[in-house]
Amino acid sequence: MPKGYADGPAAEEAERRLEELERGGPEAAAREERVAVYGSTEDEPERHFLGWRDDVDPDELFASGKAWGITVVRATV
Repeated sequence: MPKGYADGPAAEEAERRLEELERGGPEAAAREERVAVYGSTEDEPERHFLGWRDDVDPDELFASGKAWGITVVRATV
């Protein structure tokens, strides 16, 4: 009887990757979390990426009127 998809190499690879991630393997270490700032501007009224929190001050953008509808989110890069 042939092996099913759940018993084949794809399942073995998925299980190996899951175990590696649980141990904090190279894929987990390669990902970095950063804080992104999104909002709207006069030039681009649709919500879009304004910059990284390290480089952009959302309070200053809002207070100056340069951007509104500002959202700060964690992003994995």
